[in-house]
Amino acid sequence: MLRIYKNVSGRILEQDELSNGCWVHLSAPDNGEIKSVCKQLSVPESFVRAALDEEERSRIDEEEGTLLIVVDTPTAEQDNNDFYYSTIPFGIIVTENAVLTVCAKETALPRQITDGTVKGVSTKKIRRFVLQLLFQNATLFLYYLRRTDKDVIRAEKELRRTMKNKELIRLLSLEKSLVYFSTGLKGDEAVLEKLLRMHFINAYPEDSELLEDVIVENRQAIEMCHIYRDILSGTMN
Repeated sequence: MLRIYKNVSGRILEQDELSNGCWVHLSAPDNGEIKSVCKQLSVPESFVRAALDEEERSRIDEEEGTLLIVVDTPTAEQDNNDFYYSTIPFGIIVTENAVLTVCAKETALPRQITDGTVKGVSTKKIRRFVLQLLFQNATLFLYYLRRTDKDVIRAEKELRRTMKNKELIRLLSLEKSLVYFSTGLKGDEAVLEKLLRMHFINAYPEDSELLEDVIVENRQAIEMCHIYRDILSGTMN
């Protein structure tokens, strides 16, 4: 699916056509959408294909003035009354006049921007917009980690009451989710540290402060994930 957004009168609104200062989001796109967007934005098709690869690692690449940032973003899927958590690559492609985001399926990260949750967002301020996306991604990890912890507590209470295999399996699933989160967060940390060393934010001191805030938020998520993993490991033992 292809969606185009842009700031209009201080709000992020969906548009019909690409223009300078817009944000283009591709979610589970078909070949026609990929080729059309790549041609219009002069983006290497390999960048989009890389972001759609569910095995792609977090990294930064640059080609002919176009920057590719791949990070892991958290996801949640519901099965009956239980949620299962994982991560999926999320690509941010930065051109001179627009930002293109790419993901193999719909995730919560773009919705954080489009539903007005984040204040002061401008798609025209391209690099700041990218940093705001990265900040929201770290914030989402914290949100899902808290949800995971609540799920663990519920499963533990049920396990003490019934001692059913279902609750043991649920705890194993949550333990696996925390492994995914930990791996994704560490990969994202490496990307953020590299961005800090690059020319990406040198022109604007306020952007440098925002990137440092993103790194702090990401580290907080890493520490929280470690704590929850240790607690759950002790419970399982």
